[in-house]
Amino acid sequence: MPDVPHELDGILGFHIRLAHGAVYRHFNETSGSAGLTQKQTSVLWLVGDEPGISQTDIARRLHIDRATTMAIINTLTMRDYLERRSSSTDRRRQALHLTPAGQAALTIARAAVAAHEAWLVARFKPAEVTQLIALLRRIHD
Repeated sequence: MPDVPHELDGILGFHIRLAHGAVYRHFNETSGSAGLTQKQTSVLWLVGDEPGISQTDIARRLHIDRATTMAIINTLTMRDYLERRSSSTDRRRQALHLTPAGQAALTIARAAVAAHEAWLVARFKPAEVTQLIALLRRIHD
């Protein structure tokens, strides 16, 4: 990296930030037709995979604070992608479900994520992908 001062070149966090920026930009370019953010896509994906999941469980699974999760779910509800229902097991909890529009948006988003993931994975050998995921889990788990 010729334009980076030598001191920064050895800082892991700096490289993680640069990598995150590149991944974030490419995701936005690839998923433009879906009109969803990464977090919104993740929420729809979880609800699609686990109909009836609660807002609290989504926050925990995605490592997002509850207020941010509520804002995302409110936005997706206003767009008619999600609906809240009373939980069949605990009336105090709300169960989240995809609407038909939400299922259609998720289908488009999954295709965009697949294209984005192909772009990202192409930079590594299969064993490196496995190793990179394991190493990144050490940071976020």
